[in-house]
Amino acid sequence: MNSTIWLALGLVLVLEGLGPMLFPQAWRRMILAMTQLPDATLRRFGGGIVVAGCVIYYMLRSRTGG
Repeated sequence: MNSTIWLALGLVLVLEGLGPMLFPQAWRRMILAMTQLPDATLRRFGGGIVVAGCVIYYMLRSRTGG
């Protein structure tokens, strides 16, 4: 696998870990609130994140000439 993918995965893990490490109570409340959302809302939210990630990837990939 490309080393860029591993770097990106590492950065995602660092960013995902900051919430529970720095603000555990607020993070727990957010997760509990998310469990109350309907499936359709969670799917739209997840889809938006995937689209944003693809756009960022495309922009960076085209800028670096890859």
